[in-house]
Amino acid sequence: MSPIIPKDIIIAVIAGLIGLVTGFAADYFFTIFRSRRILRNAKNEAMQIEEKALQDAGAIRKEAEVEAKDKYYTKLNQFEQDTKERRAELKKLEYRIIKREENLERKQSFLDKKERTLIQKSKELQTQKDEIGDLEKMKREMVEEQDKTLQRIAGMSNQEARKIVIERVENDARKEAADTIKKIIDEAKEKAEIKAKEVISAAIQRISSDHVSETTVSVVDLPNDEMKGRIIGREGRNIRALEAMTGVDLIIDDTPEAVIISGFDAIRREIAANSLKRLISDGRIHPARIEEIVAKVEKEVEKNIRETGEQVAFEVGVQGLHPEIIRLLGRLKFRTSYGQNVLNHSKEVAFIAGMMASELGVNIKLAKRAGLLHDIGKAVDHEVEGSHALIGAEIAKKFGEPKEVVRAMAAHHGDESPTTIEAVLIQAADALSAARPGARREILSTYLKRLEKLEDIAQGFTGVDKSYAIQAGREIRIIFRPEDVSDQEMAMTAREIAQRIERELEYPGEIKVTAIRETRSVEYAR
Repeated sequence: MSPIIPKDIIIAVIAGLIGLVTGFAADYFFTIFRSRRILRNAKNEAMQIEEKALQDAGAIRKEAEVEAKDKYYTKLNQFEQDTKERRAELKKLEYRIIKREENLERKQSFLDKKERTLIQKSKELQTQKDEIGDLEKMKREMVEEQDKTLQRIAGMSNQEARKIVIERVENDARKEAADTIKKIIDEAKEKAEIKAKEVISAAIQRISSDHVSETTVSVVDLPNDEMKGRIIGREGRNIRALEAMTGVDLIIDDTPEAVIISGFDAIRREIAANSLKRLISDGRIHPARIEEIVAKVEKEVEKNIRETGEQVAFEVGVQGLHPEIIRLLGRLKFRTSYGQNVLNHSKEVAFIAGMMASELGVNIKLAKRAGLLHDIGKAVDHEVEGSHALIGAEIAKKFGEPKEVVRAMAAHHGDESPTTIEAVLIQAADALSAARPGARREILSTYLKRLEKLEDIAQGFTGVDKSYAIQAGREIRIIFRPEDVSDQEMAMTAREIAQRIERELEYPGEIKVTAIRETRSVEYAR
């Protein structure tokens, strides 16, 4: 049986349900009412905004219209101004074109007149040409007639007569050319010799230097002959060690109390001689001591080389030399050329070049600098292939010497053409220093070959009877056959001989070419 629910409870539940439904309905209707009111307010506000927007749009449109009108009138005014300027420019151009057309018309009229004149002159020239042609024809006929008459009278052909005339003209022209050449050369020599003698004599008078001949051997004195055995050592170990360390040959022979050091490198000979003297003084001679002494002497010799280079540069007055060039200068102290010490020769060339530069009024410092460095390539020419002049020029260029100095160094033996006065002065100073008496020694066979070559060159020319090399090869006297060569031809031949000697021979200084032509007439009175 189901329980029975009281009435009060049921009523209360129904009342609650009714209240709940009523609340929901009231809330629903209130929400609807509020939404409608909000919607109505929004519509009113939208209408207001729309009205305001329409008002603002009207104001903006009016402002835009006003601004557009302003811009339109501004552009219109600018366009009118530009149009006026363009019209003015076009008027100017039109005026210029009209003027140019007028000028062209005047020029055309002038050219037409010129053309008519030229046509007239051309006709006149053609007429004259025809007349000249007729005259030339008449001349040829007359010349032919005269040639026939002359051939008939002289008894020779036209070609034979022409040959005789040409030979006479050639002989006359050669004589005149020879006379003119001789006159020009004599005048040039007279002027050049006077100035050259002044410059050279002044330079020679202002310099005086000693000369010491260098050889390829050095001699070391010994306190006694017993020292020779100690230098040789047991089974020759000492002498072999010394030769290996210094790179020279030690000659121990029957020469009393002396050892000869032989070698082409003077620096190595100097190191070997000083090392041997110290070993003899010290008394301890064995391979280890030899090695120690040689190393010490090498450092001292290198120091002496640098000091010598600095001293020479100071004596000559050349400053700012690179340390490597200073060292190479010092090495020249131990280098000889034909028996002449190269360092002393370089000093002489520097002084002579400086003196000649002062006489001529050119750059003295530059001439001295180039003269001192001109033979620097000889310090390394046994290590580098090529001419010592070009080697020295490359070294000078490498270590920042002026280009004028480099050119003078490269040109002092003719490897390059001298392009400056200083380069010519270095050539002259080098020849003077090498050519003075006693400066150089020459091998006898080379000397004799040069004399023979000198005479052979002279004998190879037409008209030469005999030639003699005299004055130790510094002069050649040539006897010409008078019946084969005239005085003018002799002068030209002597010049050609001198030029050929310059091309084919190498010699210090200069060679004088003396040409002799004499006519002897011998009669006997009986």
